[in-house]
Amino acid sequence: MYKNDMDPNQRLTITRNVAYISGTFTVMVALLLLLNFIQISTREPLESESMELLVERMRDEPNNEELKQEIRDLDLLARRAFFTSQWQINTGRYLMLFGAIVCAVALRYYFSLLSKIEEPESRTTDNRKARLLSQRWIAGAGGFVFLVAFLSSFAVRNHIADFRVDDSEMAEAVEIQQDEDIEIVEVAETPSDEQSREDEMSLDEQLPDVQESGVAEATRETELTGKQPSKVTEQSALTLSEIRANYNSFRGPFGQGVSYSRNIPTDWSGTDGKNIIWKVQLSKPGYNSPVLWKDRLYIAGADEQGKIIYCLDRHTGKILWQQEVKNIPGSPSESPKVSEDTGLSAPSVTTDGTRVYAIFANGDIAAYTIDGKFVWGKNLGMPDNLYGHSSSLLVWGNQVFIQYDSSKGGRVLSLNGRTGETIWDTKRNVNVSWTSPILAEIGGKLQLIMSADPLVAGYDIETGKELWAVECMFGEVGSSPAFSDGIVYAASEYARLVAIQPGTTASIIWENDEYLPEVASPVAYQGLLFVATTYGVLVCYDGKTGEKYWEQEFNKGFYSSPVIADGKLFATDLAGVMHIYRVGKTPELVGEPVLGEYVVATPAFMDGRIYLRGEQYLYCISQN
Repeated sequence: MYKNDMDPNQRLTITRNVAYISGTFTVMVALLLLLNFIQISTREPLESESMELLVERMRDEPNNEELKQEIRDLDLLARRAFFTSQWQINTGRYLMLFGAIVCAVALRYYFSLLSKIEEPESRTTDNRKARLLSQRWIAGAGGFVFLVAFLSSFAVRNHIADFRVDDSEMAEAVEIQQDEDIEIVEVAETPSDEQSREDEMSLDEQLPDVQESGVAEATRETELTGKQPSKVTEQSALTLSEIRANYNSFRGPFGQGVSYSRNIPTDWSGTDGKNIIWKVQLSKPGYNSPVLWKDRLYIAGADEQGKIIYCLDRHTGKILWQQEVKNIPGSPSESPKVSEDTGLSAPSVTTDGTRVYAIFANGDIAAYTIDGKFVWGKNLGMPDNLYGHSSSLLVWGNQVFIQYDSSKGGRVLSLNGRTGETIWDTKRNVNVSWTSPILAEIGGKLQLIMSADPLVAGYDIETGKELWAVECMFGEVGSSPAFSDGIVYAASEYARLVAIQPGTTASIIWENDEYLPEVASPVAYQGLLFVATTYGVLVCYDGKTGEKYWEQEFNKGFYSSPVIADGKLFATDLAGVMHIYRVGKTPELVGEPVLGEYVVATPAFMDGRIYLRGEQYLYCISQN
């Protein structure tokens, strides 16, 4: 027979031991937090003097690529160390609070038992006073240590902001003297416009085996959104067929990382000009990627002196217009402090074929006509961001979508493309992120999919309502989601790789933490998922089961996101080497052409050409 009564003395002993252990644990965690606080407060993390010395050397050696990489590596190391420390502090804070609660409950229960067990005559007045005095001293000392440690965990200064290299110093050290006019370097003859237009094909004609998710005709815009266009969201000329025929956003159509262009070159050299149609050097730096619409290429750049949107003839590289983004209502007078590898112009622009939209690190967003005439501009508020704002824009149905997650909280907005007026503005229960949204058809309607700490979530594009969410991310989320076959994929180097079945009861299908990307976004295609990491590994998984088919390791890591085009995977590493593999369950290498310079941006594809932004030049690549 089960006996649930325990001897009072046994309960007393167990309760006392729990109180001792939890109390000791709490004090130890509190002391560790105090030591952490003292160490961080009295010593700069990773000794930022090292960075200052490297920058000084850069002034003397502006073309030293190894030195530039050393600065980037040291900056990355500092940021990782800071976030590791922040994680330890946050975890310690909760552990300490948990231990204190357990100790308090155990002590309360212990003394309650003790009062019932002890004989009244055994308690002398002196013993009672001594015990009460000792209890008060212990509680007071423990409470003081707990309070100081708890408060110090909130008072840790953000040294990562102090550690960052001033962009103006870096620019001064490595700036290449040039005229205001963009230098165009012709290295090969340009094919005729007529020939290049012959390559443009519809989605079904180009890649009949591409997953369509039930979307087949360009006339289905109303069906996809589920309702007739309202006055404020009246459809522009943008259609699904035009989205597919062009490359109008970061990572291409709907931001999914799949291009529908064919006859893509697989062999070139940026150093000797092989298959390089043209290259230009822009007057402003930026890590955003080129976007394409018909015969035009759009890209942006910014520094402390200004912000510029460029429009180029994509066939010749000739600049058609460039507009400085200025006099934006509400724009802050000073630029935000950003990291060197993000800069002031990380988000890619987007276009609907009628207007071009661009956003910058200070929160300025502006719209121009395709002829370069200013339409509207506004400031969304200075982003509170450790590295700088980097979420690229998306456009559909006269709506411009903006993921605006910062340390002050998450937001996603839809603006009217013609007027800039806010259609909806939804708060998100997430932390700062550096990802970009994608559009995907789920349940017969387009949804806006986003990833951040801690949520991967889908939103109604007409109302901004959150339709589903899965809590699965953590830390610095920089990789954008992927989508294929009705499955959403998300990953972060500080969390895990997950495959999600979206919907009202969204759930994780499978997950993996072996190879995780930090910056480069995964891409899904024909049942396969590809991931590129900052430590130089390219991996292929089964999209439905998570089974790993193959992995390839390289000397350099990936910031540029891999893209699928012409049945091949194109992944550019930081050294500018494009690793090209045929899409499949086994690694079939097609080529590894070299650009010859540092690459962070993601390539764009159209009409059998690749457009790729390096650290110094913007390239057009074509098979001659």
